[in-house]
Amino acid sequence: MTQKFASRMQNRKQKDRRPKAKTDFGIQMLEKQRVRFFYGIGERQFSKYVKNVIASKSPKPVESLHECLESRLDNVIYRLHLAPSRQAARQMVGHGHILVNGRKTNIPSYQVSPGDSISIREGSAKSPLFTSLKEKLKEEQAPDWLTFDGEKMKAEVLRKPDMAGGKSLFDIAQVLEFYKR
Repeated sequence: MTQKFASRMQNRKQKDRRPKAKTDFGIQMLEKQRVRFFYGIGERQFSKYVKNVIASKSPKPVESLHECLESRLDNVIYRLHLAPSRQAARQMVGHGHILVNGRKTNIPSYQVSPGDSISIREGSAKSPLFTSLKEKLKEEQAPDWLTFDGEKMKAEVLRKPDMAGGKSLFDIAQVLEFYKR
């Protein structure tokens, strides 16, 4: 063993002792990335969402950002259990399989609002993507802010999504702090 190799091994042992505590910036960055990847949104679009919420001077910015993310059409399709993942829901919307208020919509970031009706396009309903959906949907339950009629394959947005008692998978306040610096 050479002297250089021995000193490298000694340095490596010292580095492996204990990880350093994360800084506030590191925690905020990690939380932002978790939210972005969870919803499948790019950095530029996500920062626009956050900056719009901050600029709106909403009294409850955490709830506003949560509502904005949950109201995306691709997320609504996922929440209705029409797609197995958010990526699949994004692809369904992008390929034009979904109608919003009777009009074909191929924008996954489309913001749904209370009173909107969401359905599967007639031509798409016969595709293998949607044929076995009726049996699968009998077991699934839509969130309380959405209704879904399995026979007509039609959903309606009853109200804006809420945070269900203030609990969330993420600390959205950390995300807002990251963008306020």
